[in-house]
Amino acid sequence: MPNQPAGALVIGHDKRFGERGPSRSDTVMMLRVDPETEAVSMLSFPRDLDVPILCQPGVVRFQGKINAAFSECGVSGTLNTVRALTNVPINYLITVNFRAFKQVVNTLGGVWIDVDRRYFNDNSGLGAGFRYATIDIRPGYQRLNGSNALDFVRYRHGDNDLYRSARQQLFVKAVKEQLSDSVGAFDLPRIVGAVTQNVQIVKGGNKVLSGTEVLEYAVLAYKLPPGHFFQSRIGGLTESFQAEYKLSTDPANIQDAVRDFVSPDVEAPEKAAAVALGRKLPARRAPRPREVSVVVLNGNGVEGAAASASYLLSERGYQTLSPPGNAPANAPPPRTRYFRTEIYYDPARAKGKLAAQGLANLFGSAHVTRGIPPGPLRRLAGGAMTLVVVGQTFHNTLAPAPIDKTPPRRPANVRKDPKESAALLRSVRRRVDFRLMVPTIVERGSNLDTDQPLRIYKINKEHKALRLVFRLNATEYWGIQQTDWDGAPVLSDKSFTHRLKDGRTYDFYYSGPQLHMVVLRYRGATYWVVNTLVDTLSNETMIAIAKGLKPLPAK
Repeated sequence: MPNQPAGALVIGHDKRFGERGPSRSDTVMMLRVDPETEAVSMLSFPRDLDVPILCQPGVVRFQGKINAAFSECGVSGTLNTVRALTNVPINYLITVNFRAFKQVVNTLGGVWIDVDRRYFNDNSGLGAGFRYATIDIRPGYQRLNGSNALDFVRYRHGDNDLYRSARQQLFVKAVKEQLSDSVGAFDLPRIVGAVTQNVQIVKGGNKVLSGTEVLEYAVLAYKLPPGHFFQSRIGGLTESFQAEYKLSTDPANIQDAVRDFVSPDVEAPEKAAAVALGRKLPARRAPRPREVSVVVLNGNGVEGAAASASYLLSERGYQTLSPPGNAPANAPPPRTRYFRTEIYYDPARAKGKLAAQGLANLFGSAHVTRGIPPGPLRRLAGGAMTLVVVGQTFHNTLAPAPIDKTPPRRPANVRKDPKESAALLRSVRRRVDFRLMVPTIVERGSNLDTDQPLRIYKINKEHKALRLVFRLNATEYWGIQQTDWDGAPVLSDKSFTHRLKDGRTYDFYYSGPQLHMVVLRYRGATYWVVNTLVDTLSNETMIAIAKGLKPLPAK
């Protein structure tokens, strides 16, 4: 239900033109919505990731690429494989083919996406068995129609599945930004109608999700606070080129990504910003587990459930107490059976509500109630800050606690080079109606891209934009966007605004603890420093580049 945490598995599938045999899953992605923390998290699985394939629950059929689960066993194969790999509950299954993808994007009027570089392939000189989809998309923030958006998220001619997954996550985030900024609340039913007509969404029991339920999730995404869209990535990937191309990683890396996916640190952007700017970390909001006293009662009728939950909480550092007078740890009449776990807190205790919300995150499907009701429940609580009544949704496990991944402060990895871009900008200054900015500071190992270092284009009917493209290495690019259009949907999702020591004010856009974009506003124009697809540039480096933007001299 939309009022409790829920996870979905997204499978995008189809085949290339003229290709025979079963479809393959081009996209395998998990989405999780948590109304309690007002957060959405994503976890993509590279299609070439080498994993155990399960066509039936609990039975490994073979070891292979994760996309083979779909081609060999269909939707159920991918579902069983991902469940075994992550041990994360999947409430909804979303399947979409290429045609449906394009129709949904076109119904939205296209999707605004920041394109990091030029993407081009015309299959020149390639045999029939080695061809990729043709594509010609130039760099810069732009609105892509259904066909171009599909080409962008599927592209991997020249890089690999790591960046393909990043483009897919970028697309999902761009849709959310557009819903929040450019689509009115009254337009949501029309958008939901297009989704339900073209995308298959089912829940437990193979029941189709109703349009009303989809609309409730769309409203939740529409109202999501800035910076609460988290992108988890599987680390430690290594390539192998034996019988076929594969990606491998230690299972511990997958579990780390799953932990970030299930329990994102919603305070990560704020903490990371404080560290990068050399400012005092914000005061801790939620109490530490050792500061929280809790009594656990059995509300599901499963023998030992309360004892199990109490033990797991004590392992996390909570002060677990027994009911006074050796009373049984059972929910008292008249209500002795609970479906969802209920968490009550004493409002007179400092940080009681925050403590209860922290417990709710651990139990996953839980409801928080202000005040411990008088009578039997209050007597059994015995003065504890919180009271937990475990329901049927508790299965002897707790969600992993968020891991603090705040990057340590480190020097910006930059060099001074005002001349590299200045000459290029001077040659085009008369083609735009706003003041151009020169990046006098750039990332130390970067250079202007040799394919298309600069692009000037009409970003919409009334405004122009300029994009500078810097190449970090063989597969990564970062850029600087300059435009006098202030209505870009991406600009509405800022995490913070900071005034720095140079006297200028900057908008910061975080993806978890990583700074993805910094925006400077100057004389009616905006200047964006945009990180790579996987946010390789450090937070300090991003800030230094933004601070190094200087107006192009008149001569």
